[in-house]
Amino acid sequence: MESITFGVLTISDSCYQEPAKDSSGPRLMSLIRAAFTNAQVVASVLPDERDLIQRELRKWIDRSDVRVIITTGGTGFAPRDVTPEATKPLLDKECMQMSFAIALASLKKTKFAALSRGLCGIAGNTLVLNFPGSERAVVDCFEVVQELLPHALSLISDNVKLVQATHEAMQTETVASPRHVCPHKTGAGDANDRNSPYPMLPVLEALDIILQHVQRHTQLEQQLMNLQSPVHIPPFRASIKDGYAMKSTGFAGSKRVLGCIAAGDGIEPHPLQEDECFKINTGAPLPEHADCVVQVEDTKLLQRDKYGEESLVEILVEPTAGLDVRAIGHDMAAGDKVFPQFDASPVVINSLLAAVGIQQSVPKPKIAIISTGSELLAPGQPAQPDKIFDSNSSMLAALLQQFGFDCEQQHVLVDDLSSTTINLDKLFDAVDFVICSGGVSMGDKDFIKPALQHLQFKLHFGRVNMKPGKPFTFASKSDKYFFGLPGNPVSAFVTFHLFALPAIRWAAGWQRAQCSLPVVNVSLLNESLELDARPEYVRASVTSINGELYAIVTGDQISSRLKSIVRADVLVHLPARSAARTTVRAGEIFPASILRNDFISNYKVSPDAGNLRR
Repeated sequence: MESITFGVLTISDSCYQEPAKDSSGPRLMSLIRAAFTNAQVVASVLPDERDLIQRELRKWIDRSDVRVIITTGGTGFAPRDVTPEATKPLLDKECMQMSFAIALASLKKTKFAALSRGLCGIAGNTLVLNFPGSERAVVDCFEVVQELLPHALSLISDNVKLVQATHEAMQTETVASPRHVCPHKTGAGDANDRNSPYPMLPVLEALDIILQHVQRHTQLEQQLMNLQSPVHIPPFRASIKDGYAMKSTGFAGSKRVLGCIAAGDGIEPHPLQEDECFKINTGAPLPEHADCVVQVEDTKLLQRDKYGEESLVEILVEPTAGLDVRAIGHDMAAGDKVFPQFDASPVVINSLLAAVGIQQSVPKPKIAIISTGSELLAPGQPAQPDKIFDSNSSMLAALLQQFGFDCEQQHVLVDDLSSTTINLDKLFDAVDFVICSGGVSMGDKDFIKPALQHLQFKLHFGRVNMKPGKPFTFASKSDKYFFGLPGNPVSAFVTFHLFALPAIRWAAGWQRAQCSLPVVNVSLLNESLELDARPEYVRASVTSINGELYAIVTGDQISSRLKSIVRADVLVHLPARSAARTTVRAGEIFPASILRNDFISNYKVSPDAGNLRR
C-alpha cells in the first residue's frame, strides 16, 4: 500500500494543559506505525472546545495527504464531551456499520463501552474515526479497524484495481504452507492435551495487562511538584565570565586593578572608583559597588606590580550595566517551583535537589534477579562438560544498572519445586520485583508457575505472540510482581526491554509515554528475510545515511545466540507471516525500538547500501 498520512487528535482539557499526561495519543501513534510501516503521522492536542476541534479537523480534511483522522477523547456523557458534535457537521457520509463494529467489540471487553458516543464517517477523501479517551479503549478500537483501513481507503479513493483484488482474495481460500514448527495451540486443559493452557496474547495487550496491575508510585511526583526553592540561585550577583568587575559609568581605557576575586570569596565591600576594577573569576560574587564584567578577551594587560600581580589593564570595549552578570535568583528564585514539570530521571531529580541544598535519595523499586536451572555454573567456576555458564543474571543486572535501577539480590535456583517455592517466598519478603530467566516453559523441570500458584500469585498470562520470548510470564500478588523471562539469553534480553523495563519505570513514577523504548522507522538493508508465524523482534545495527536510518540484522537470530546483541542498536519489529506476505526485502521500512543511541554518530553522507550489507 502507498504511504498513508494519519492525523491523531487528542481531545482533553487536562492533556492540553499538561501534554505529558497524554498517553492515548502516543499509544495510538505507536499502533499506527506498528501496523502500517509506510505511515506518516501528524498529531495535535486540543481542549474540549467544539470550535477548536472543528477547525483542526477541517484543516486536516482539506489536506490532500491526510487519509485517516482518529480522534481520542471527548466521546462520553460529560458536559464538555463534544467530539461527536464537532465531527458530525464535517462528514459527507456516516459509516454506521464501522461504528457498530467498534461498539460491539468494545462491549465484549467492558460494559462501560456503552457510554461512548463516537462517530465514524467520510469527509471528502478522508476517513474520520472517533475513539474514546482511555489508552485501553484506543488499543481495542484500533484492533477492530486496523485490517479494514486499507480496503476502506481504496474504496474512498475509488481505486478500482485494489478493490477488485481485495474482493477476489476474499472469494478465494488460501492455505499457508506450514513452516514454523513451534506449537502455538492453546491447550484444552485435559490430561491428553499437552499444549500450553495459556493463550498467546499480542505484545501490546500483554504490556497493557502488566501496567494495569503494577502500581505507579506518585508520592514522589506530588512531593517534587509542590517543592519550592528555599534559596536563590545564585544567592549573589555572579560573574558569568573570567574578566574584570567595574562600574558601567566609567569608560573604556586604563583601570587600576585593586585585587582578585575567586569563586567562594565573600562579597567585596571596598568602594570602587570609575577608573578602578577587580579581576574576577567565573562564578565569583561581584563586588558590592560593581555592576558589570568585561571579559578577559576584551582587555589588555599594561602593568604588573613588584609581586607579579596585575596592577593596570586597558579596557578595550565600553562597559554596560549588567554585562556578563547573573542577577540574584536568575536561575531560580527563592519560592519558585523547583520542578517546572515532573521528570522521573534520578539524574534530574538528584541534581536539582542538590542545587537547592536538599539531600534526599530517590526511592527506586527493589528488584531481584534469579536464573533457574541445575545445569548453570556461575562465571569463574571451572567448566564442566554437562554444565553451561549463567550469562542471563549478569546481563539482566547490567541492563538494570544501564537504565538507572539496582539489583538488590541475585540468585541461581536449582530445578526443584520445593526449593524454588521457598526461595521465591523469601525473595518477595525483601523486594518488589523478581525478574526470573528460565523455568516458565513446558519442560518437566519448569517449576516456576507451580511455585507461584502455591504462593497464591495470580498468573495473568503465560505466553505472548512474539519471537523470541513466547513463554514470557507475568504474575502478581498485591504489590509484588514476577516477570518470567524465557531461559534462552536473547529471549530474556528482548522481553526485558519490552516488558520488564516499562513496568519498573512505571512503578518508579515515570509517565506512561516514557516507559517503553522510543521507536523510530528504519529501512531494511538485508536483501531478504523470511517472516515467522509470530511477529518478530530482530536485533539490528543502524547507520544514518543522509539523515535516513538503515538497519542490517546482526547475523543468526536464533534465541540462544547471545552474539546477536553485539552492536545491536535496535529491535526491528517485523510482522507475522501471512499468506500474502512471507518475506521482507531491502528498502522496506519498519518500526524499531531503540536499544542504544550510538548509531546517531554512525553517519554517512552518500549511500552505498551494497557495502553495508553483510
